[in-house]
Amino acid sequence: MYFNQGKFQATVVCFILGLGSLVAWNSMLTVGDYYYNLFPTYHPSRVLTLIYQPFALVTMAILAYNESRINTRKRNLIGYTLFSISTLLVLVLDLATSGKGGIGPYIGLCALSACFGVADAHVQGGMVGDLSFMCPEFIQSFFAGLAASGALASGLRLLTKVGFEKSDHGLRKGAMLFFAISTLFEFFCVILYAIYFPKLSIVKYYRSKAASEGSKTVSADLAAAGIHNDTNLQVGFDAKQQERLSNKQLILQNMDYAADLFLIYVLTLSIFPGFLFENTGSHQLGTWYPLVLIAMYNLLDLISRYIPLIKCLKLESRKGLLIAVLSRFLLVPAFYFTAKYGDQGWMILLVSFLGLTNGYLTVCVFTVAPQGYKGPEQNALGNLLVLFLLIGIFSGVALDWLWLIGKSGF
Repeated sequence: MYFNQGKFQATVVCFILGLGSLVAWNSMLTVGDYYYNLFPTYHPSRVLTLIYQPFALVTMAILAYNESRINTRKRNLIGYTLFSISTLLVLVLDLATSGKGGIGPYIGLCALSACFGVADAHVQGGMVGDLSFMCPEFIQSFFAGLAASGALASGLRLLTKVGFEKSDHGLRKGAMLFFAISTLFEFFCVILYAIYFPKLSIVKYYRSKAASEGSKTVSADLAAAGIHNDTNLQVGFDAKQQERLSNKQLILQNMDYAADLFLIYVLTLSIFPGFLFENTGSHQLGTWYPLVLIAMYNLLDLISRYIPLIKCLKLESRKGLLIAVLSRFLLVPAFYFTAKYGDQGWMILLVSFLGLTNGYLTVCVFTVAPQGYKGPEQNALGNLLVLFLLIGIFSGVALDWLWLIGKSGF
């Protein structure tokens, strides 16, 4: 059928665009060992994340509030372009300073971290809103791509550590390779979203359907696909637009889903990545230990995002989701006592479970919540849920500093 043509290609593109949404930021997080070597007293893993999040959160709040009036195509292209430029500038900054530490380069790195936050708000909210009125497989694939960016970054980091460990300035060479690859990938995402994605039959079908239901955000994407949507500007259009639920109504009807996402990411970011770099002690793996922990989290986070594709394993009960989300907070004492008394095997197991539950619950919420709404409402709800996700991330990043209480030198 016409509306199913190109479904596989669209699913693959959603995965790649999801990967491009976080690959640059995950590259910065994954080379944390390099930044701890460069800026040993500045807590780079925690500080860079803490700077990134307010910019992402404030930008997302503004964009979510004005979602119905924003050109989604322009929003996403701005986001991916900003990712490309910022990633390139991280590379340029390091080359210009010859890989030397100090407060100047660190401030520059913090500024670029803020740019990543602004880009993330453009892309993640824009893409999730856009995909929320398409089939659930697309949004699942996009979130799998988000997780894959972490898994890919971790895998490459382990390879570069092996390849450059014994060479001069090995950490730096590995980090520079990371950002070079990320820059090229972000540019590829710009081309893919601008040219290929809007012309797929199934994408054109869903966007045309959303436009017929009153959505104005898809007009530029339809025009890029050669569809001029003037036929939808008819008498019934304004009436349909007025029937759309307001953002406040959408939030009130989906407050449990918003709470789920907030609580999922409060917990995850209060542990990952700062706690894993600074609070897990020294073990047999030595300098490999935090990299292995990050890699295991990212790998299980990725795998778990495909579990909801198996219908019988997908959690769709609203009450069940909330119970599962609240149960994860038992991980806080588990991490505390494992870091204090356990060995590295137990910590690797806990980190894996953290990633497994994070990815699985995220996909369940985002694929279930938009069901039953019209296109413009699904777009708005997608943006609002991403906003609560980012509030959770920001809160988690702030709470992550509590692990440092009582540590010497803090």
